Amino acid sequence: MLDQKRVFEILGENGITFFTGVPDSYLNGFCNYALAHNPDRNIIAANEGNAVGIASGHYFATKEIPLVYMQNSGQGNTINPLASLADPNVYAVPMLLLIGWRGQGNTEPNHPQHKLQGEITAKLLDVMHIPYSILTDDIEEFGQAIEKAVRYCAENRAPYGLIAPKGVMAASEKANDVDSTFPMSREEAIEVILDHMPEDTIYTATTGRATRELFFLREKRGETKARDFLNVGSMGHASSVALGIALEKPDRHVVALDGDSAAIMHMGAMTMVSKLEAPKFMHVILNNGAHESVGGQPSAGYLLEFTKIAEACGYTTVGHAVTTEEELIEAIEQLKNCGKASFIDCRIHKGLNSKLPPIVFDHREAIDALINDLNPGLTLE
Repeated sequence: MLDQKRVFEILGENGITFFTGVPDSYLNGFCNYALAHNPDRNIIAANEGNAVGIASGHYFATKEIPLVYMQNSGQGNTINPLASLADPNVYAVPMLLLIGWRGQGNTEPNHPQHKLQGEITAKLLDVMHIPYSILTDDIEEFGQAIEKAVRYCAENRAPYGLIAPKGVMAASEKANDVDSTFPMSREEAIEVILDHMPEDTIYTATTGRATRELFFLREKRGETKARDFLNVGSMGHASSVALGIALEKPDRHVVALDGDSAAIMHMGAMTMVSKLEAPKFMHVILNNGAHESVGGQPSAGYLLEFTKIAEACGYTTVGHAVTTEEELIEAIEQLKNCGKASFIDCRIHKGLNSKLPPIVFDHREAIDALINDLNPGLTLE
């Protein structure tokens, strides 16, 4: 584990003082140090492609090489701007790409959503002709890697990758910043929704803690998991999966348990209900204003009027965010049979339930159970 104070000293000595990206648990030591010590030079972006764009604008305005950080699952979001904006054949933007290497080797045996991404992390850089170094927890080697990377960027006006395996850029322990901004926790809000929606409601739960909390709430309540889609990867797409189901099963209630950071990542998905009929689709953002599952870094969640955005996109709402159990129940009762796609911005406080273990389940078995529930009498091929 690298000393982050020294990491930032080395970056500064090499002229790297501007940072933007999406937080990652493998990089939470780096991300939290940047947040604490470089708040005016650190922009937490909506998604990784957005960060590449911001970094490009920074370079155009200053001629300074920026650093973009991300989990390797976010590499897909960067491919378009890296290939068609930053590439030397286009606008030739030098930048460092700090990438947390989830799924390297057998480091994530219970999380198959990281397996393929781990295998192709370096290969994606190869395909885009972006050279890279794999970081170690040796600070002298880190300094050498940064000097090499910055020299390449300056000489070639092109990006350079820095791949961080597990432990190299992490904090000693994950932050658990429990606050009292709003009375409900995420887990409490999910249970209220379970209590007040029909028993056969289909749920999609977003990447991170929402999936884990729904999974273990089902166990605690003795309920089937066959009606749940756990969006353990593909951050930002849980509501799209829910909408796809709702369009084909208009008689079933379908609830997307989304997160504020996840919704922001692909906010364009919210516009789809403006032109589609999904009368029993309910989109709930469990809004704690943070990237909580990867270290608690702030999002723009509390700063946004999600309800107004949703209304502009065609959702039916109660006209305001809900902040208490009573307000959430009232919103559910008002919206669940309104005959149109509906939306709730549910403001909750930060805080992780440390008693919940990681989810371990058979992903194919789980999705086949959901498919069978949605298609009774049909045989899977």
